[in-house]
Amino acid sequence: MRIDPAASRPLLPAAYQAPSPPPPAADGGEQETRRAFQSFVGQTLFGQMLKEMRKSVHKSAYFHGGRAEEIFQQQLDQVLAEKMSNASAERLSEPMYRLFTLGRR
Repeated sequence: MRIDPAASRPLLPAAYQAPSPPPPAADGGEQETRRAFQSFVGQTLFGQMLKEMRKSVHKSAYFHGGRAEEIFQQQLDQVLAEKMSNASAERLSEPMYRLFTLGRR
């Protein structure tokens, strides 16, 4: 019975593994998929975070603008989530993208 040394290596947690090299130059389809991951991860994460933050702030009895203010706050939160996503979603989405492409190979 032969054991392949590469197959018998235990999987180490990410903190103990050496950083992987950057992926090779991507074509248009890969870039589009990567952007979709960034957009989804960033807007989902930041959108939910902003939504929960708004829930935690109590409405003032005198300065609350009613339903109109809530609608415009939702629009503002959407724009903020997009901007935050563009600024930092790559760090969050890159590991997910690598796992996605590993499964497709």
